[in-house]
Amino acid sequence: MYSKWWMENSSAGMRAERGQAPKSAPGLQGSRRLLIGFLAGALMLTSGCSLLPKEAEEEVLPEIKPPQLSKKPEYEVKTQTLETKVRGSGKLMATVEEDLYFTDEDNRRIKSIAVKTGDQVQAGQVIAELDVTEQESQLKQKQLQTRKDELTMIESLRKADELTSEELEKAKIDFELKREELNKLEKTIAGAKLTAPYSGTIVSVYLKKGDTAKAYDAVAKIADLSQLTVAATISSDDLKKVAVGMEAVVDINAAGQHKGKVLRLPAPKDEDASGGGGEGQSGGSGDSKPDSIDNYLLVALDEFPQGLDRGRPLSVQIITQRKENAVTIPAAALRSYAGRNYVQVVDEKGSKREVDVEIGQQTATDVEILKGLTPGQKVVGR
Repeated sequence: MYSKWWMENSSAGMRAERGQAPKSAPGLQGSRRLLIGFLAGALMLTSGCSLLPKEAEEEVLPEIKPPQLSKKPEYEVKTQTLETKVRGSGKLMATVEEDLYFTDEDNRRIKSIAVKTGDQVQAGQVIAELDVTEQESQLKQKQLQTRKDELTMIESLRKADELTSEELEKAKIDFELKREELNKLEKTIAGAKLTAPYSGTIVSVYLKKGDTAKAYDAVAKIADLSQLTVAATISSDDLKKVAVGMEAVVDINAAGQHKGKVLRLPAPKDEDASGGGGEGQSGGSGDSKPDSIDNYLLVALDEFPQGLDRGRPLSVQIITQRKENAVTIPAAALRSYAGRNYVQVVDEKGSKREVDVEIGQQTATDVEILKGLTPGQKVVGR
């Protein structure tokens, strides 16, 4: 045993002295071969993977959340001043204004229009004139015939003794009938001139020369612009709720809101009437009465703004009913079924229960509760 170990070491030393490399151990050489093989395989695997197509990334799906049931709104029962209003629209009009029209039942053409919109006129000034050339010619003939009839009548009266009472009475009747025809013709010619009833301003002209003027068909409108007023129209149903003296809020275009009171209600009219239509509605129609300030509801403002012109559009709200400290809920919280009015009340624990209520005044947004609720409670909307 000792001699073998010595001989191996001696052989190794002798090879070293001769300059020869010592022989590698068999285990070390195998390890080197294994390492080299492993590196080669890794390189082949890496190069092979680079040649394969890149796999698509997995799609990330959005998280799906289950739908939540919408929570119905809750409202607090409160006290407030409750006002019921009716609404209408209108314009600024002169306190004194009217349509001008002919009253002759025969349709005649207009011979001339003597004014235009904006003209200042004096009382009695001619506004328009009808063509009555034919009637003027007839009038001259009638005047001559009437003069002749007068002479004949005088002669008949001188010979009254020679005539019977019946003949004399007949002569008188014939004379009066002819005089009546003359008077009617004179009246027609006189009515062919339309004149201003008072001094003012021509604010509208509806017809022109050559147009056919019908009876009560507006030709022009005259107004006294020294004083304006609020004129409005509201529905016939709402008009039944309005009385003179009720408070009103008027919103004038480009002039803001102004407070006032109902001064006058419109004049009664037929159910099928147009109801005081817009400017010039009656002109040229022949089927409706002339527009007049009497067709409108008038509101007197507490303080009339300056610098406004006639015809400016506006809207009106009239307070027909008011109650202070009224217990109210939103109209969306009231439920009704088969004549029953009730609400859903929310208690402190969040539970809901139905409560019957007695309602009073109602507006477009709120309902007065006369019985069943107290301020501070919470109710559920529909």
